Amino acid sequence: MKKRHLIIDTDTASDDAVAILMALMWEDVVVEAITIVSGNMPVEQGSINARYTVELCGKSTPIYDGCKRPLVKDPAHAHWFHGPDGMGGMHYPDPELAAANSDAVTELVRRFREKPKELDLVTLGPLTNIAAALRIEPRIAEWVNQCVVMGGAACTVGNVTPAAEFNIWCDPEAAHAVFNSGMNILMVGWEHCRGNANLTTDEMALCYSFKTARGDFAIDCNKHALDSSQNWLGDPGLGLPDPVAMAVYLDTAVCTKQAKHYVEVSLEGPSRGATIVDQLGVGQVPPNIDPHWIDKQPNINVCWEIDAQLWKETLYKTLK
Repeated sequence: MKKRHLIIDTDTASDDAVAILMALMWEDVVVEAITIVSGNMPVEQGSINARYTVELCGKSTPIYDGCKRPLVKDPAHAHWFHGPDGMGGMHYPDPELAAANSDAVTELVRRFREKPKELDLVTLGPLTNIAAALRIEPRIAEWVNQCVVMGGAACTVGNVTPAAEFNIWCDPEAAHAVFNSGMNILMVGWEHCRGNANLTTDEMALCYSFKTARGDFAIDCNKHALDSSQNWLGDPGLGLPDPVAMAVYLDTAVCTKQAKHYVEVSLEGPSRGATIVDQLGVGQVPPNIDPHWIDKQPNINVCWEIDAQLWKETLYKTLK
């Protein structure tokens, strides 16, 4: 079986941890490295959470701590959503695995330079590390084989402001740079974890019924997120945006509808951090248009629909 080689960039809290677990346990994927960025958690806590998850899976994947603040704005974290430790207040023991002795941005540049078009990238947090790496070496955009971005909201509401999804809102300048870099990106917005993609009470019970450490962990560490999903966002069950995005990467059949569009990251006003998707192509140049028209050609592949049951089956495979 031909292996796919992956780097995960993450601000590890509870749903990120499940996504990391899924990749580590997927048969044809080798996770080469995990890089940590400020977002859900400060880098130090995100690193602890990622290292605990790696150990839980019986792996020794190297983890590199990265940017501790966004490119421009002040840092923002999501303890209010994921709990004080980012892991539902479970306060798991400190991992024995130490962070690697190199910073994430340096490591991203090195690894993609050494293996152009051989490594995939899945981002589960703000895009600060990726933007910082692109500043050092713009050719990373062409060296990344494919990039799945968990971020944004395509023509729908946000989850941290009425317009913006958390990962993009945390560092919109970084997202703007990455989205306009020419990288082969598939954007999987947070909306795909909602509604019938939520884990129901019965489906969470199913995860416990596997009687594995991974199955218990996947639900236990998301108890705070479950409360936030239901009582703050009004969802019927547990929404897991990062695992949904990882499922899209692991099994391409999970995304049932995608198309390439121009996506603008808003940097100003009440829409700051929003991903504005030109779904109808109205920004492209029609025939005989005013020559001063600004032509906005498609730059991002956008996931529009997923197979909710298949995403859950993808999760279950990694927990059993």
